[in-house]
Amino acid sequence: MEKVRVRFAPSPTGALHLGGARTALYDYLFAKNQGGDFVLRIEDTDTARFVEGAEEYIMEALEWCGIIPDESPKHGGPYAPYRQSERRHIYDKYTQEILKTDYAYIAFDTAEELDKIRKEYEERGEVFAYNYQTRARLRNSISLPADEVERLLNENTPYVVRFKMPFDRVLNLEDIIRGKFSVNTNTLDDKVLVKNDGMPTYHFANIIDDHEMKISHIIRGEEWLPSMGLHILLYEAMGWEAPQFAHLSLILKPEGKGKLSKRDGAKFGFPVFPLDFYDKASGETFKGYREEGYFPEAFVNFLALLGWSPAEDREILSLDEMAKEFDLHKVHKAGARFSKEKAEWFNHQYLQKKSVAELVSLLKQIEGVAEANLSDEKLERIVCLMKERATFVKDIYNDGKFFFERPQSYDEKAVKKAWKEDTPAIMSGLVAVLENTDFKAEILKEAIHHYAEEKSLGMGRVMMPLRLCLVGELKGPDVPDILEILGKEESIKRLREVKL
Repeated sequence: MEKVRVRFAPSPTGALHLGGARTALYDYLFAKNQGGDFVLRIEDTDTARFVEGAEEYIMEALEWCGIIPDESPKHGGPYAPYRQSERRHIYDKYTQEILKTDYAYIAFDTAEELDKIRKEYEERGEVFAYNYQTRARLRNSISLPADEVERLLNENTPYVVRFKMPFDRVLNLEDIIRGKFSVNTNTLDDKVLVKNDGMPTYHFANIIDDHEMKISHIIRGEEWLPSMGLHILLYEAMGWEAPQFAHLSLILKPEGKGKLSKRDGAKFGFPVFPLDFYDKASGETFKGYREEGYFPEAFVNFLALLGWSPAEDREILSLDEMAKEFDLHKVHKAGARFSKEKAEWFNHQYLQKKSVAELVSLLKQIEGVAEANLSDEKLERIVCLMKERATFVKDIYNDGKFFFERPQSYDEKAVKKAWKEDTPAIMSGLVAVLENTDFKAEILKEAIHHYAEEKSLGMGRVMMPLRLCLVGELKGPDVPDILEILGKEESIKRLREVKL
């Protein structure tokens, strides 16, 4: 059996979308499951849509996800170069080869001529296609006399190379995910294989590279399913064995209708890219999962289950665990609905699995934490108190901001509820108690209870305003824990200096 080799072949025309990241992940998982190779190839022949920095973005995003290629422009490999723009000499050779067959021909039609014909068809309520019905009436090497073709070539007349789609053939195709289906070649047009600048289009370069790089399986988005017939015929034209195909379903909008887009992310407030991406064309920056605070392993786990189900419906799996049981036959045919809530749930699960030391280290990277100059011991206590309800590390800071700085304001509703006419006197009496109390949570708890009983006060009359002074609102962990972490000096200062 030949070695399994798969490739992820993005175009550097922008950021790596969620769908592209999932395709790369499935490629990687399948390769590792089969003991094969995962290749990253950059398909940069579309110079008109090229975006500077996009290739670097794609490679950085894959590395952040832990999806490391075995071969790539960065890592090299036996089938280099891995950028299509550097493989022109290979394409030129195969362009000459396919022109010797009956599967390709030269076409001299200009864009203006073809636009004029399209408009004429539209006026008649018809759709123009360059195919078996029209090619004999157009300017190409099929319709023109040989001497005319030679004259045009000698005059360096621009031309493209088109695929000559066979007439009325039924192609019986098979997709690993979607099963068997048929396509009649009369429904397909004569696609351009080589542009007038000599560079191949996606269709031709793609099959040449896959053959040269010994790709055994092609895993790609369902938008390429209509091209499968052409690609199979291109392999046939070149006398090559075609790889196996698997076309992935779409990642759908949260409401379930239509493909998830970057506009959906901007509209509903969730990322659709692994990393932040600045779009020069629009001047907009689109959110990335990394910058939003997601753990890469949580992101990858969430992404893997958007269209694939592991055994026993397990949800939390490492990259290695996913690779061990990944099966293309278990990838869903139907589209997978994106859920922001599910993505956050995964991150919450992974946060709970992190050690306190890891979380402290990550917490220290947040602006505002270093300025507070708290000891590691205190940071560990804060993490232990706050992590259970946190989805992101930044939540530990944001929800526990009162540990790092004094409240800048006090919640109005909380003030109305907790602050009565006699509250200043109650807090003043409590300060006297706290000044003579050892600042350990259990001892503080007992001292506050004793104070409330001694003054014949309900615990709410003491605890609510105390929390308000310390936190600025009526939320947070147990008050004695807050007092212990803040320490005697800071706690008493907040009680004395509160202005309500």
